[in-house]
Amino acid sequence: MLEKFTVFTNRYPRLSNIIRYLTLNFSSCDLCGLQCQTYPLLCEHCYNDLSLFKYADVQGDLLNWPAINRSLPNHTFEQLICLAPYLWPFTLWLTQLKYQGRFEIANLFAQLLNDCWLSLSTRTTAQKSPLILAVPLHVKKWQSRGFNQAHLIADAFSQLAKIPYRPEFIIRTVHTDSQVGQSGGARRKNLRNAFSLQSDNLILPEHVILIDDVVTTGSTANEICRLLKKHGVQRITLLSVCLSLPT
Repeated sequence: MLEKFTVFTNRYPRLSNIIRYLTLNFSSCDLCGLQCQTYPLLCEHCYNDLSLFKYADVQGDLLNWPAINRSLPNHTFEQLICLAPYLWPFTLWLTQLKYQGRFEIANLFAQLLNDCWLSLSTRTTAQKSPLILAVPLHVKKWQSRGFNQAHLIADAFSQLAKIPYRPEFIIRTVHTDSQVGQSGGARRKNLRNAFSLQSDNLILPEHVILIDDVVTTGSTANEICRLLKKHGVQRITLLSVCLSLPT
């Protein structure tokens, strides 16, 4: 239903702006109850308390953080951008979005990601005409859940960043069990050849922004990136809400 609503508001941008204004100006902070001013569901005070990653010391790329680079061996993406470690309140929001259908949280994530992306745009190379893709769900999982949270975030981010998004380009062809709790090796084995492109004749740009909700071992992103690079993509930015930090 949310995806149909998004298509509707895209056709009527003035209505979409009114809805965003009402959502922002009449929503209260999810964490403390104060009125929101900049972000939906998040007031300025609670925003300032978030444990967001600081990019000044890593040149706009979390892969330049040695501990993170070591925890993602043989990564096939060139840049990693995440909002925060996998900690509260992001753990709460991700659970509510994924399992309780709080779709408005996808808009909050998209706005936070867009602000982060804009702040790093001068550091990021290969900015010419990127394309947004999202990590897809297998049709069986989509049918049981009813939506793909990565798609909801990517769709909202695309509208804010004014970067084209093609949700149909990547297809998940292999249905796997939940990856939660599995080792990196087990994840890689389960995901081998799990994705394909909609068509072998697709023309992809040099730079792709791949969006997911959480990065843990990077196995899912790596498998998709290998597929994309076989079809001419030269640079991939993995953009995610959270990163599960190495312990």
